[in-house]
Parts: sequence; structure tokens; C-alpha cells
Amino acid sequence: MASSQVDNTSGTSVHGRTSIGHTGNAALRTAVYLATLSAAQYNPVIKAFYDRLRAAGKPMKVARCAAARKLLHIAFAVVKNEADFDPLYAARAQKTA
Repeated sequence: MASSQVDNTSGTSVHGRTSIGHTGNAALRTAVYLATLSAAQYNPVIKAFYDRLRAAGKPMKVARCAAARKLLHIAFAVVKNEADFDPLYAARAQKTA
């Protein structure tokens, strides 16, 4: 495969790269994306994840969208468990496993 971008598409009418989906609430999607811009610089968990994706050669927008998804998962877990955000949670979970 010559391209580093491989899309799971079929047919001859599909050309070019895929893009971020535009379904759902646009204001919420924008808010999460903008929050990710800040988190990728200052949140230790998101920053490490974003930097790892960029070092692996992922395009900037792909890495940001993945970081936005991770940020949403973290926010959902914090609300669901009614707990404060703990940046060392994953490290402690690995030590006990």
C-alpha cells in the first residue's frame, strides 16, 4: 500500500481522504474540539496521548479528533462515577494489574 491513509471504502466514486463527521450537535462538537486544543497543551493525560499520536505520524487534525474523543470519555467517566479527575488513575491501575 503506497498511501499511509487507507480508507475502508468501496466503489469508484469515493475519492480523497475522509473527514470529520458533521452529524450531531454542531455547538457541542465545536466546544469539545476547542477544549481539546487547550487540553492538548496543558492536560497531562491528553497531552501525552496527543504527542504520542503525532510522534507516530498521525496528521494534526486526526490526532486532535482522537484526543477530543478521549477527552469526552474522561468527562463521561468523571460524571458517571461522581469522582474528581485523577491524572494518575491509569498509572495506578497498571501497577495493580
